Amino acid sequence: MLLVGIGGIFGAISRFLMGKWITSKTPATFPFGTWVINITGSFLLGLLAVLHVHQAIPDWTWLVFGTGFLGAYTTFSTFGYETITFLEKKYTKRAVIYVSTSVILGIIFAWIGGLIGNVITS
Repeated sequence: MLLVGIGGIFGAISRFLMGKWITSKTPATFPFGTWVINITGSFLLGLLAVLHVHQAIPDWTWLVFGTGFLGAYTTFSTFGYETITFLEKKYTKRAVIYVSTSVILGIIFAWIGGLIGNVITS
C-alpha cells in the first residue's frame, strides 16, 4: 500500500503541474490539459500493463507506476466535471468532441502502448 501511495503522490503532483503548464500554452476554450494527461496516461498504462502481465517488470514497479502514479495522474472525475460544464454552458459540440476524442484516443493509445509492450517482451 505504501508503494501505491508514493506513486500516487507523484502522479497527482505531475498531473497538477502538467495540467497548469498545458493550460497556459493552449486556448481556454477546450480542456487540453486533462485531455493530454488522460491520453498519455492511457498509453503508459497500456505499456506497463503488458510489461506486468509478461512479468517484464517487477510487481513493485507496477504498484508504484501503474496503480499509484498513473492512477493519480489520469483523472476521470475532472473529465466528467469538464464535460458537464460544457453541457451546462450549452457547448454541446465541444462536449461531444471532448468525450469522443478522449475515449477513442485513450483506447487507441492504450492499445499502442500494449503493442509496444508486446514488442519489448517478445
